[in-house]
Amino acid sequence: MWETLVQLDRGRPGLADQLIDALRDAIADGRLAPGTRLPSSRALAADLKLSRGVVVEAYEQLVAEGRLLSRQGAGTVVARLIREPVERRAGDRPDQLPDQPHMLLRPGVPDLGMFPRSAWRRVYETTLTGMVDAVLDYGDPTGAPRLRAELASYLGRVRGARVEAGAVVVTTGAAQGFAVLAAALRASGASTIGFEEPGSYGVRGHLESHGLKLVPVPVDGDGLDVAALERTGAPAVFVTPAHQFPSGVVLAPARRAALVEWARRTGGLIVEDDYDAEFRYDRDPVGCLQGVAPDAVAYIGSVSKALAPALRLGWLAVPEKWREAVVERKAWADLGGPVLEQLAFAELLAGGGYDRHLRRTRLEHRRRRDALVAALRLHLPGLRISGVAAGLHLVVELPDDVDDEALAERARAAGLGPLPLSRMRLTGGGPPGLVIGYAANPPGELETAVSVLAALVAASHAPRR
Repeated sequence: MWETLVQLDRGRPGLADQLIDALRDAIADGRLAPGTRLPSSRALAADLKLSRGVVVEAYEQLVAEGRLLSRQGAGTVVARLIREPVERRAGDRPDQLPDQPHMLLRPGVPDLGMFPRSAWRRVYETTLTGMVDAVLDYGDPTGAPRLRAELASYLGRVRGARVEAGAVVVTTGAAQGFAVLAAALRASGASTIGFEEPGSYGVRGHLESHGLKLVPVPVDGDGLDVAALERTGAPAVFVTPAHQFPSGVVLAPARRAALVEWARRTGGLIVEDDYDAEFRYDRDPVGCLQGVAPDAVAYIGSVSKALAPALRLGWLAVPEKWREAVVERKAWADLGGPVLEQLAFAELLAGGGYDRHLRRTRLEHRRRRDALVAALRLHLPGLRISGVAAGLHLVVELPDDVDDEALAERARAAGLGPLPLSRMRLTGGGPPGLVIGYAANPPGELETAVSVLAALVAASHAPRR
């Protein structure tokens, strides 16, 4: 039984991660039903010809996630409260999903159940065991030196960044990075910033709340229109060049060169949000813009999409001329962030745990993306789907007679969380659409959610009597 249920590729590393994924999938799709008793770690290790330590690690991770229960004398069983694939029940209206504790199809959030709890516990315990008492005092406002060094190495290796440890500022998520940069821009006399159209509704709120007026700059199939940016006269611009939000386009090489030339000629600042670039599925990830022009780019990233938003861990690297203003405002903002979490993340980076986690989640996200695309083509045939090559979301364009704001509100009432595309535009206009997330839900839930969404779309542009 277990050899059939658990398919392992012994030719690649990470057998524990493979076992975790296989058991997680079997629980999610019902092959391991709630209450099912699993063999002892020793017995399963013997059946699968694995070391017992691999099985113990897998069981510990799934217990920590709440998918398994382990009690002394009672063995290990599949938890009865685990989230199961949503199924239509008799009597349910077709526009409602029963018993939903979370919003399906919500973009921008990972599957929080995939957080590597066992690995995090180990690095946190290592941090607590090995640290000196002085670590518990007020720390460097730019972040723990070890994490800044690990981040500089990681960003250079994975994202092509050109940044030294001393230039990295550790933030409490990307949100603090936006706040600190906005304050520094305002202090320099800037009152406006160019902003992608369409662009991130959430980032827009951060920048506006800190006194910056957003000037829309159109995005087309090649990314940000640099000629249009030039005409605005804005002293800075916000961009998502590796995976534009929400459209998913990559800033074309000629546009990248033109944007850097604009910044150097005018003294403008490019604010690069590298929010989910590790997750690219159909080709190698596109390197960050900062690696091309560290003198002109303020680079922002975080672990919110890769690990969990609740960790509140991010980073900011700015050109030398902006560093003093940014560090001063960061110091006044919080006197330094959560050092224990910073050191634990540094340990995770140094030991390769973060890379292993990304490899595992990248494979799963691709599987979920494929399931979502298949469901959309089945239930909403003929609608244009874009932005599928990377990230944690895609875009579906809707018929012109559909009000995407009203549709999104009805979807929310039905337990779904897609965002209306029109909300991403400062100027209005453009086709209606939905920004749909897929990272947080297994394929079975995605398919059911899309069937519900399709009924809502059909009702939204039904002929009037």
